[in-house]
Formats: sequence, structure tokens, C-alpha cells
Amino acid sequence: MKEQRPYMTITDIAQRIGVVPKTLIRWEKSGKIRRARRDWRNWRAYTEDDLEAIKEFYETLS
Repeated sequence: MKEQRPYMTITDIAQRIGVVPKTLIRWEKSGKIRRARRDWRNWRAYTEDDLEAIKEFYETLS
């Protein structure tokens, strides 16, 4: 059984939504989505709530 991480990476989020990570970075910089928290390596770390909020934003684009 695969171990569940408490946070998802930008790549995880991008794959689940169907965009490339650069798109998420662009949305974040322009203020369209909330800035991600960072882990000890300063990598973006997303929660399930973050994923849901980003999905909701993405659905408004269609």
C-alpha cells in the first residue's frame, strides 16, 4: 500500500487538474489562486483543500 503524503507537490496538482506546473505558477503570481505554503525545501506544498480551490477556479475558465 502506497504511503499517503500529507502534502501534494505542484506536479501532483497539475496532473490532477490537467495543466502544466508553469500554469499554476502563473495563476499564483497573478493572484488568481492562493499562494501555496512551502515545505522545508521551499517547495510548494498543497493540501486537499488547496486542490479543491484550484479545481473550482479551473472550472470557471471553461
